[in-house]
Amino acid sequence: MKRSIQVTMWSVAAALLLTAPVMAQQIKIGVVDYGRLMEESPQAKAVQDVLRGEFGPKNTQLQQEQTALKAREEKLQKDSATMSADQRSKAEKDLRDGVRELARKQSEAQDDFNARRQEEMTRLQRTLIEEVRTYAKAQNYDMVIAEGVIYATPTIDITPAIIAALQARPARPTAAAPTAAPKPPAKP
Repeated sequence: MKRSIQVTMWSVAAALLLTAPVMAQQIKIGVVDYGRLMEESPQAKAVQDVLRGEFGPKNTQLQQEQTALKAREEKLQKDSATMSADQRSKAEKDLRDGVRELARKQSEAQDDFNARRQEEMTRLQRTLIEEVRTYAKAQNYDMVIAEGVIYATPTIDITPAIIAALQARPARPTAAAPTAAPKPPAKP
């Protein structure tokens, strides 16, 4: 038992001696509010604008179709008393078919939007992560924490600096993957 305690004490002492140089160094840690980057960066706003421009006309068209169907429904309710049974039956069938077709179109449009949004958000996330890494390396950060932070003092919050760096870049993320820096020529 005494031997076990001595071995443990020596292990703790050795660990302290080995980590002393690391503890003596100044560790630089930064915190990034990733949600804020996703909301405030010009690249995120550009993604929203692209999606709005791409899907806005389709949404407007679907709203117009919905308004037209509602008008047809109101007309059917108003005129049903003066219609024959066959006319009323045909008008009701046409209205049901129109509602079904509109629902199908809305579902397809929503699926298309979700797929396109996911594609753009993935690209945006890659851009933001790369910008955080670039900034952290340039500023000699040892660690940058993005998720799971409940509180961070403004002195270690690097989010405003990252947003400023993103504002200096083109707002529209490119579809191509980031290219690596060219390698220096080999020395003879």
